[in-house]
Amino acid sequence: MNKVLVPNHIAEAQEADIKENQKEESIVNNAYVPEEERVLDPTLLDKSLLERMPTPSGWRILVLPYAGKGVSQGGIHLVQETVSRETLATVVAYVLKKGPLCYNNREKYGDSHWCEEKQWVLIGRYAGARFRLEDSAEVRIINDDEIIATILDPSDILAV
Repeated sequence: MNKVLVPNHIAEAQEADIKENQKEESIVNNAYVPEEERVLDPTLLDKSLLERMPTPSGWRILVLPYAGKGVSQGGIHLVQETVSRETLATVVAYVLKKGPLCYNNREKYGDSHWCEEKQWVLIGRYAGARFRLEDSAEVRIINDDEIIATILDPSDILAV
């Protein structure tokens, strides 16, 4: 084996670099939670997707925007990008869950709720906070006063 001779100050600098790298790796490795401390709640695995969705707080409502049929009237299958764009700009949504304080203000809403769970509604075009679920479907959380109307069939409303 061949040995390379280097000046002491270079060898010491290299050793210091190696020790610093080992120290940084140790710090990074210590930042992870050990595998035996990771927690998996097996009860969540048996729950439906709807049960695992977030429950809106206060006066908020969890809605699923209408994605359309994915096929044009002429029978052409639309690409995912087009369907996603339509979903973003849609004004039609399906009510999944309501927060505990929805429509509790009698002065503002009267004695009736503007919508119920499992009902199609009209909302503002870009209303609410959007986020994606595990199957890449988008849901939104909107305020209860952002419901514009209720409808029977989402395909009755044409995109503008």
